[in-house]
Amino acid sequence: MRIILAPMEGLVDAPIRETLTKVGGIDRCVTEFIRVTHNLLPPRVFYKFAPELYNQSLTQVGTPVAIQLLGSDPEEMGRNGRRAVELGATQVDINFGCPAKTVNRHKGGCVLMREPELMHNITAAVRQALPAHVLVTAKMRLGYDDRSMGVACAQALEAAGAEEIVIHARSKVDGYKPPAYWEEIARAREAVKAKIIANGEIWTVADYWRCREVSGCDDVMIGRGLIARPDLARKIKASQQGVEIDDLAWPEAVVLVREYAEVLQGWLEDRYVTGRIKQWLNFLRQGFSEAEAIWPKARKIREVAPMLACLEQDIPASQIAVRAA
Repeated sequence: MRIILAPMEGLVDAPIRETLTKVGGIDRCVTEFIRVTHNLLPPRVFYKFAPELYNQSLTQVGTPVAIQLLGSDPEEMGRNGRRAVELGATQVDINFGCPAKTVNRHKGGCVLMREPELMHNITAAVRQALPAHVLVTAKMRLGYDDRSMGVACAQALEAAGAEEIVIHARSKVDGYKPPAYWEEIARAREAVKAKIIANGEIWTVADYWRCREVSGCDDVMIGRGLIARPDLARKIKASQQGVEIDDLAWPEAVVLVREYAEVLQGWLEDRYVTGRIKQWLNFLRQGFSEAEAIWPKARKIREVAPMLACLEQDIPASQIAVRAA
């Protein structure tokens, strides 16, 4: 009954993976997609997206991290998958689910679900290029124009050698609009022997259990729900043991954001760090009333120190210091 942190391009970077896996409950992470075109990427690109490669593809608390590739050229995908493994990857994931227009326009992501045969060829090329012990997985949606391609595409991926398939319970056209069609995941799960992992609209512990019941999947991938509630995976794991634990308090969430900002400052200019904090804070509004209350002010701030001060307003300094320690 695994919980996997979803790849979210432009948000779920290595620092946030470190932050969230420290909270607990996450069994695996997947990197933001690494774009493959017509060349073999240099090692620095892989290390940029996955510094965990320096640590046996693990976060500091030991959570495995998969390398995700996105592209439409089978040969180049295979070559870059092999390079990822040479650098230390223990799992290579293939992105067939990204709905972004710019990505789809260049024949990447979800648009490939219009061509199950090409999906098969890409996956087969990656599988053949990698040692047998390295896991090859894929992430897709239920289709591009509609939700009719889930079964066919899952079958194509399984036939190509994908050991696990994450299915986001919407089509590209559906975007991220509720509801999630978990019952359509069940149809794909029943049509293949490969492990199917359910993804989409899991915001609460109750959502997790409903998704499992409807989809029939033991494992789930969570993206936005974990960004909004960093303790969601931990609470789900507790519920699997029949235990209910207290929610993460706002001061604790602020400490997580501050730790995240400190790491980012070693990577990026302050203006970009502030932008990343705002992205996270925007999701935290869905999980914390305090985040919603400060959002009108925070969204206008452009520097890191004032942003952190805004987050910490009305929280005693001693409480922040104790929680940080």
